Amino acid sequence: MSFEIVDRDLLGRIGRLKTRRGVVETPLFLPVVNPLTQPIPPRRMLEEFGCKALITNAYIIKRRLGDQPDLEVHRLLDYDGVIATDSGGYQILVYGDVEADPLEIVEFQKRIGSDIAVILDIPTGWETSRERAEWTVRETLRRAEDALPLIAESDALWVGPVQGGNHLDLVEFSAKSMSQLPYDIYALGSPTKVMEQYLFSTLVDMVMTAKLNLPVNRPLHLFGAGHPMIFALAVAMGCDIFDSAAYALYARENRYLTPRGTMKLDNLEYLPCSCPICRRYDADELREMLKFERERLLAEHNLYVCMAEVETVKQAISEGGLWELLEARSRGHPALTSAFRRLTEYREALERWSPTHKLRGLFYFDHYDLSRPEIMRHRRRLTMNYNPPRRASILLLAPAPREKPYIRSSDYRRLREHLMGFEKLHLCFYAPPFGVVPPELSETYPLSQIEVAEPLDPETMRRTAEETARYIEEKPYESVILYRGSTDLDILIERCCREICDSLEKRIWVLEVSNPYSEASLRRLREFLEDRFKDHKS
Repeated sequence: MSFEIVDRDLLGRIGRLKTRRGVVETPLFLPVVNPLTQPIPPRRMLEEFGCKALITNAYIIKRRLGDQPDLEVHRLLDYDGVIATDSGGYQILVYGDVEADPLEIVEFQKRIGSDIAVILDIPTGWETSRERAEWTVRETLRRAEDALPLIAESDALWVGPVQGGNHLDLVEFSAKSMSQLPYDIYALGSPTKVMEQYLFSTLVDMVMTAKLNLPVNRPLHLFGAGHPMIFALAVAMGCDIFDSAAYALYARENRYLTPRGTMKLDNLEYLPCSCPICRRYDADELREMLKFERERLLAEHNLYVCMAEVETVKQAISEGGLWELLEARSRGHPALTSAFRRLTEYREALERWSPTHKLRGLFYFDHYDLSRPEIMRHRRRLTMNYNPPRRASILLLAPAPREKPYIRSSDYRRLREHLMGFEKLHLCFYAPPFGVVPPELSETYPLSQIEVAEPLDPETMRRTAEETARYIEEKPYESVILYRGSTDLDILIERCCREICDSLEKRIWVLEVSNPYSEASLRRLREFLEDRFKDHKS
């Protein structure tokens, strides 16, 4: 097995997965193909939709066609791309059991030439008792171990499923245990009901628990994730492969997929898509068609949307904009917004694995963006790697100029002119969402490459003030001068600065002005310094 990671953003990555039938690129969406009936022929999926891989059900093939000699899955489906086969785990989830021996299913997938194959696991399911969940984890691990001798010489890629459901400690145990077994791909099982009920916050906990306990050099498959509205979320959490039959199943119910959610065809006046189906027909024409024709065309539209969203996610990774895409998609449904907020609780993992080389401008909308890896990383580096000039014993804090980078702004030049001669003063700015910004760092990323939405939300102001106070606490200044305006942020900055200076027994002076960068205010600052700090002049 070869899995080469060629690009990264957050926990998402673009990878090249080598199979015996060629290399496929991840993130990879596998449309589920029913081996007996299918609205879109698999060959068309490859040639017209760009589906270089798909997934079908080995259990169904075995039950219906298993007695046929020389059965080969690529010939059966008339498909030259990569074929993954499921083993019947979904049928166990739905029906409780299947008429198949786990090792027989492994041998059968080898016989029919599966390129990617899954052992017959026992899905935990949703709202499963603790006792049942523990059994599904143990039994899946036992079956994974029993299958190893059979797959040792196989040139297919074999998938080791992680179970545990919403019992996160069991998911962690399952992931750690499965990672000790030499599987080529790992997969998180049992998320289908979670996604069907839009419990996306629970899905975040399940995926992140598994992801953080699995090897980073192996792909992660999220079973049953086929709605384009969650692709950005799934990839941001580190899922490399996902599959679903939703594109076809939803078409049977006249449901029209979009990256923002699902629409009913009966409610559509227009078709908000540029795929070939939506450019050829309008909503009335689709409604008036015979059921089988309408179902086929809706399935084609749904598949086009899924494939396009995968490409959109890849482009976001390539340019370093996965956070912005995830944030935009999260506004499509309240459950996705909740999931995005839950994901920010894993900010340390996001920062640890997100690359540092993509110096892309940032958009800051509200306090949830405080969890962005770029902002987290800056704060950590300011704490660990930055020290004020040695001669600086007094910190002068001023509101940041409007123009970026601050050190090249006209406001900064005029402020510096009025500070000439006070060599022991160290001028720094306070700016949302970072807190303190030393001028000498103001050109470094991301301090000058960020656009902040105004007015600031209360949590952003609070965190900015707290970060300012933390800087005062960490750095060895003897005293502080706060040169501030009269906004709500300025008032909050003063409150936090006074509290930390009182606790540290540091002297603090405050000069409030209406416009800190007017000439009159700058003269007031000069007079203020002349009166109080003559002994600090050079």
